[in-house]
Amino acid sequence: MDAHRRQLISLAHPVYFSLLASVAAGIINTVWVSRLGGPAVAAVAVATNTENVLLGVALVFGSGTTVLVAHARGARDPAAVRAAVRGGWTLYALVTPVVIAVGLLLREPLARLVLGGDGPAVPLATAYFAISLPGIAVFFAQTLLDGILKGAGDTRTPMRLALLANGLILVADPFAIHLYGVQGAAATTVLCRCVALGAGLLALRRNALLREAARSRAPFSPRRTLATGLPMAADFTVRQTGALALVAIVARLGVTAVAAYSIAYKVLYVATMAFYAVRQAAAIHTAHTRGAGHDQRRAIGRQAVLVSGAAGLTAAVLLAVAAPWVMAAFGAGPEVAHQGVLFLRCVGPYLLLMACFIALGGVFEGSGGAPLLLRVTLLGTAVQLPLAYALSGLGLPGVCLALALAMALQCGLLGRRAARQEGSGVSLVRAA
Repeated sequence: MDAHRRQLISLAHPVYFSLLASVAAGIINTVWVSRLGGPAVAAVAVATNTENVLLGVALVFGSGTTVLVAHARGARDPAAVRAAVRGGWTLYALVTPVVIAVGLLLREPLARLVLGGDGPAVPLATAYFAISLPGIAVFFAQTLLDGILKGAGDTRTPMRLALLANGLILVADPFAIHLYGVQGAAATTVLCRCVALGAGLLALRRNALLREAARSRAPFSPRRTLATGLPMAADFTVRQTGALALVAIVARLGVTAVAAYSIAYKVLYVATMAFYAVRQAAAIHTAHTRGAGHDQRRAIGRQAVLVSGAAGLTAAVLLAVAAPWVMAAFGAGPEVAHQGVLFLRCVGPYLLLMACFIALGGVFEGSGGAPLLLRVTLLGTAVQLPLAYALSGLGLPGVCLALALAMALQCGLLGRRAARQEGSGVSLVRAA
């Protein structure tokens, strides 16, 4: 097996399992909360979706620190590792209090805005926010800690920390929810993350690279972390916003289509998380080999596309075959199941193209080309939404076609730019 492929798989599979653990915990948490009734489910859904949006903020210093630490590790420069770590923690310390303060100030208006009025879910969501928003400090710290370890080449420890936190949540949630309702769910999440954060801080102290870096002296600046991480965080936010807007377009097709799309999209997470795991692995591996030449980047990009593309093709085939059983497992009624099966059987080309684009994007992130990647994502989203609106008259297959066409455009642009830069010997860092 190619050495780059082995390294990518070695880095990616712990990332994938940590993402999978988080999704599984979220689903089971929702199952327990559902026993408190519809308003409780709605309240927790609002709070967790808000956290997903705030993850875009955390990626500014989390992803930025990952790339900077990986660059320093590849250059064998302990002082630069220390500067990257200190820059990440400084940016965390500047951003986190502002996010928490603004969130606490606006928690009730936000709950009313999203839930559409003053229903019974509003006070429940406000109560959840009162605990979960201060807990953002732990969530952000865990994101940064994971980023530091990943940049140092250790993706297994973040996986173990995710399994620890989510395993504790799964055990403690039923008791906390039974005793304290939605506030119990919020408190359990924060406390279990605190345990994982404590274990993570111990892991940082034991990491040989970081111990060596701690003895170094180097100037640092959070601006460099901000400049590195902001394009990656913006890319994530654009994709989240585009996905939300797409739901509004699907809503034109009726409640049945929305229900089918919502179930099918949750199933797609199992596949798309694998693509993003490869992306993180490609970014880390590219950063570690930075300066090794254009041939190295081209080889890493080729192997990343092969690994992620194989995952995308496998997922597309499995979903096409197993679509009826998948929808039945979610208890979908006949009409919803029919629409969901249709979507899952039409989404294959989009999945395959997305796998290639996401994986290749990791090479751009690791080599300093994240601003270019953001521009391609913005263009793709700008094309995707009106195209989906125009083709929605064909039903969910039309939406799938729009997704595939927009992703094909993004793949073409990114591949062409990569080929042009490699052919001309232009650095991705300068080009971005």
